Amino acid sequence: MRAGRDDDADVIVVGAGPAGTSTAHWCASAGLDVLLLEKASFPRDKVCGDGLTPRAVGELARMGVATQEEDGWIRNEGLRVVAGGRSWELAWPDIVSYPGYGMARSRMTLDHRLAQHAQASGAKLLERTKVTAPLLDERTGRVVGVEAQPLDARGRADGVTTTYRAPVVVAADGVSSRFATALGITRRDDRPLGTAVRTYFRTQTAAGTTTRHEDPWMESHLELWDGAPGASNLLPGYGWIFALGDGTTNVGLGAVSSTPAKQSAAGNDYRALLETWVRNTPDEWGFRPENQVGPIRGAALPMGFNRGPLYRDGALLVGDAAGMVSPFNGEGIAYGLQAGRVAADAIAQARTRASDDAREATLTTYADRMRADLGGYYTLGRWFVQLIEHPQIMRACVKYGLPRPVVMRFVLKLLSDCYEPRGGDWVDRVIAGLTRVVPAA
Repeated sequence: MRAGRDDDADVIVVGAGPAGTSTAHWCASAGLDVLLLEKASFPRDKVCGDGLTPRAVGELARMGVATQEEDGWIRNEGLRVVAGGRSWELAWPDIVSYPGYGMARSRMTLDHRLAQHAQASGAKLLERTKVTAPLLDERTGRVVGVEAQPLDARGRADGVTTTYRAPVVVAADGVSSRFATALGITRRDDRPLGTAVRTYFRTQTAAGTTTRHEDPWMESHLELWDGAPGASNLLPGYGWIFALGDGTTNVGLGAVSSTPAKQSAAGNDYRALLETWVRNTPDEWGFRPENQVGPIRGAALPMGFNRGPLYRDGALLVGDAAGMVSPFNGEGIAYGLQAGRVAADAIAQARTRASDDAREATLTTYADRMRADLGGYYTLGRWFVQLIEHPQIMRACVKYGLPRPVVMRFVLKLLSDCYEPRGGDWVDRVIAGLTRVVPAA
C-alpha cells in the first residue's frame, strides 16, 4: 500500500462525519498524507440526538478535542429514565475506562469542529466534493482511489470529474454508503434497523424562559405509543429530550426493529408520532409549534455491523457505513470515533510492512479488532431488540424491572455501553462475560 509517485495521498477518506474526521485526524497525526472528501460544506446539519455518551467523550479526549463549556459544550450527569408514570435519575457509571460525564452538542457544530480538528492535524479537506465511484486497479481489482465530482452551493455538478489516487480508501459516507455499495458490499437483512426523527425547540418562549436547554440529565422516555384509536400499541423504542445549553433542546424519538423487513411491515409514521408525543408534553416545557426550530427530520440507523466485510481490497468501512450503531440505544458517534482510531492505526502500521502480503494482513487487523471489541456487545443488542419487539415483554420490563435499583444499574451500564471491559464490579464482570461468550458475528 506504499504510496506511489502518482498518488494524491497516502489515504483518502470519503465523508467528514465523526467517523471520517476521526480517521483523518489519526492518520494525519501518524504522519500520513490524508485527503478528506465531503460532499456538503460546513456547517451542515445531520439528523441525530446530539447526545454524547461517556464513551464518546473518552474518544474526543484521546483526539485532543477541546470540550470546554465556553466553546459551546454542555456536560450531563447521567440519564433520566421516564416510564410507567415515574422517573429515575441514573448517574453515569464511575469507572476507569471512561469519564464520569456525557456531553451534548448539535451535529451542525460538532461535525464542523471535528473537521477543523482533522485539518489542524494535517488532513486536507475538500468540501462540496462528491465521490461518485471507486477507482479500481485493472489488473487486481483493488481499490486505488476515487472518482469525484465538484458541486456548487446547491449540490449540483459544477466542473469536471477528478480522479484522486491513494493506496487505501476509507468509506465513511454514512448509512447508504454508495462507495461500499459500488464495491458490492451490501447491507445485511438480518441486522436491526432503527429510525430516528428529531427537531429542536427554543426554550425562550412567549410565556418566559424554561430551563430545559440546560438540564444536566439526558432524558429518555421508554414508553412510546403508536397513537392508534382505542388501545394504542407500545412501540420498541424511546423518546428523548437532550439539552444543548444554547437556548435549544433536541427532542426526538427512535424506534427499532430486528430486521428491515419487520420495520417496513410496521409502517409507522414516526414524524406524526413525534408530533403527538410533544403535543402532550407540559406547556411549561415550551415544546409547541411557535417555538420549534426547523422541521422534523428523520434518518435510518444501521445497527450491529449491518454491512461487511469491514475491510476488503484496499477499502475500509467505518461508522454508519459499516452499521456501527448500537442496537441498545441508537448510539453511533462513539463507535464511529473509535473505528476511525482503530482504522488509522492499521493503516499506519501497514505502511511499515515490507511486503504486499504483510501489508494486507495488517490492514485486515482493523476488522478483527473492531469485531473483538464490539461484536459480542452488538450480538446482545440484537437479542435485546428481538425481545422488546414483543409488547408484553416491554410492558413487563417497565412494570417489574425498572423499579429495582440493581436492575437499573445493570440496564444503565448495558444500554449505555459504559462498563469496565476488565475488572470493575460484579455488574461489569457479568456484562463483559456475556459479550465474550456470545457469538461475535
